[in-house]
Amino acid sequence: MGARRVASIVVVTIANVFSTALAQAPCPGIHLRVLDIRNSTGTVACALFESAEGFPVDFLRSATNIMVIKVRNTHARCDFEDIPPGTYALGVIHDENMNGKLDLNAFGMPKEGYGFSNDAKAGFGAPSFTAASFKYDGQTLDLTIHMHY
Repeated sequence: MGARRVASIVVVTIANVFSTALAQAPCPGIHLRVLDIRNSTGTVACALFESAEGFPVDFLRSATNIMVIKVRNTHARCDFEDIPPGTYALGVIHDENMNGKLDLNAFGMPKEGYGFSNDAKAGFGAPSFTAASFKYDGQTLDLTIHMHY
């Protein structure tokens, strides 16, 4: 085998190894899996908050980042990238009728799905920011939220 052929094989092999390593390395960020969605109708809105202000009700004005994802096979995933280290909380709603809000019944109880980081429980209202908050160090963080109906 000639020197050129060997050099070409080495270059191609190194390029393949390097590109495979890059493809498998997750981007730093907060990666959220949303589970227990009751159907694939509508969208899931994921809101990331960096303070208690507006958490979780006033997400359009107060959330640091908001993602709206189409539901696929009763699952959704929200990936928040380029997030600085800090303390955060997540609120998620299943907007089945895609009207941009969590619909409530006559008694003020949610008619659509909702969930919070730490799977913080809602009692007679949404949980506090403190109950749903988590520390983020700027690296890759994988979280799961289970929807409640």
